Amino acid sequence: MAAPLSLLQLSNGDKAFGGQKLFDDAILSVNEGEHIGVIGPNGAGKTTLFKILIGEQELDRGDIIRSQSLNLGYLSQHDTWAEGETGNTFLERTAKLPLWQVKSMGRHLQVTEEIFEKPISSLSGGYRMRIKLMGLLGQDPNLMLLDEPTNYLDLETTLLLERFLQNYDGAFLLISHDREFLRRTTDHTVEIESGEITKYNGNIDDYFEQKELLRTQLAARAQGQAEKRKTVMDFVNRFGAKATKAKQAQSKLKNLEKMEKIEFRAIPVKAVIQIPKPPHVGRSVLRLEQTAFGYGDRKIIQNVTLDIQRGDHVAVVGLNGAGKSTLLKGLAGTLAPTTGKRELGYQVSIAIFNQHVVEVLDPVHSVYESLEDGASVGVTPQEIRNMAGSLLFSTDQITKKVKVLSGGEKSRVALGRILLKKVPCLLLDEPTNHLDFQTVEALTQALKRFEGTLVVVSHDRGFIQRVATKILEVSSGQVLFYPGSYDEYVWSLQKSLASEGEQSAGVGKEKKTSSDSGATAPAGQLKKEKDKKLRGLDRKISACETAIAQLDQSVKEANEKIVAGDASPELIQRISDDSIKLSELEDEWVKLA
Repeated sequence: MAAPLSLLQLSNGDKAFGGQKLFDDAILSVNEGEHIGVIGPNGAGKTTLFKILIGEQELDRGDIIRSQSLNLGYLSQHDTWAEGETGNTFLERTAKLPLWQVKSMGRHLQVTEEIFEKPISSLSGGYRMRIKLMGLLGQDPNLMLLDEPTNYLDLETTLLLERFLQNYDGAFLLISHDREFLRRTTDHTVEIESGEITKYNGNIDDYFEQKELLRTQLAARAQGQAEKRKTVMDFVNRFGAKATKAKQAQSKLKNLEKMEKIEFRAIPVKAVIQIPKPPHVGRSVLRLEQTAFGYGDRKIIQNVTLDIQRGDHVAVVGLNGAGKSTLLKGLAGTLAPTTGKRELGYQVSIAIFNQHVVEVLDPVHSVYESLEDGASVGVTPQEIRNMAGSLLFSTDQITKKVKVLSGGEKSRVALGRILLKKVPCLLLDEPTNHLDFQTVEALTQALKRFEGTLVVVSHDRGFIQRVATKILEVSSGQVLFYPGSYDEYVWSLQKSLASEGEQSAGVGKEKKTSSDSGATAPAGQLKKEKDKKLRGLDRKISACETAIAQLDQSVKEANEKIVAGDASPELIQRISDDSIKLSELEDEWVKLA
């Protein structure tokens, strides 16, 4: 099999901003067809890398080598359409390919002709993203750069985008902090951290596994060297002054100097967010009775009757534009009901996190001053410093002014202010946007432990799955508790989208088949054909199961060797390759079964 063609290479790249070195002799290679997740802490240089690759910024030193066949496409976070432009006119203006071909390529995104004819500015964020992606496809790229494409998307669009990327033949680099999305769409992972760019085989789960294995191996080698150094130095200290041993001691010292120095970066601080314990309140925290919310004459949701109780952790789900943020504003009291009533429980107070609280941070405050200003009376300076540390602000960084912080850092400050308010009820609208993996994980664990009441809107499936105990669905102006779990809700939505996709793709085929055949096949003939297909499927399933068993045994044996001390790079690579093949076979088995 021929080696995959390299589309793009970064060689010996250096890049610095204001004294901070983002890239230090960095290297990266992107090959045809690779689906690459790009991860790293906030401020590590992920978006800067994209801007360098598209030519918006330049390296301080190093080279970008582009294949002659490279056609690069960039999915910007900013709107690129004119005022009043429809989906059709936008695609006609921006696409190199014929309009019918672009729509055919994006059919899995389920944009109807009615949607294409509407002004893009009138569409929900989910449909805007779909049309923007189709505009990118119209450029016919073989390498796409996607910067946080799932931010602010509803679950339906996220699932459609996920399925589209799984089936995409070209290559892409995808920046995302959504672990579930990365797990399902990528086959390689690029880590940007401490000036280095490192590429790993496998998706995000494989990355974490390989990272830990390599770290364990490196730590063992470092310990072995430390012990060897100690032995040599003990010998030198004991015999170095003796004439008969001096030559031998000097020889050992020289060997010690030649010894490979093993240096590895410290593990990033594993933050633990401690949310101050909320005050005790009664059983009923927040009630809505026959309530409607809207803006002027426009009703968004109506006839809502809810009783949210002490300790409930509620996820609000639904399509973009359905009214999730409107409901949160209504629950918070920042949007008055047009009809019905809203009642808070005894001594209940509420804090809400949304994009607005990020935008109103005082730019001249330091990180510490901003957290202190938002904290409840009685919160100690040590608790404020602890919160800053858990949100990855070091002792030096808490004196930085808000005006010089990145978007992700500002989100962390605004989130810390909310968590320090010591309220019994938290309302959080997309709290994980712009946060890196470590902060999302720390926030997830903290909110899971939170003893108060929580109502949250988020597109991050892993976050919701672990935090929420109840699901509140907003749909067609109605708000109702979903009877199942969040996993069941996601599964039902996936099933519905798959069914809609099959129906839209199968209409033409069905008509053509009936007109071509001219008659219906006899029942006996249909049964024979069906039985034949089933036998073929059975054979494929059996072959799949045999291959899965063999690979499973291979991975098990390799893991046993690592435990026994054989942690060679070749063995780690074998485990990674076998794990990827095993995952693919398991997916194939599910499809066949």
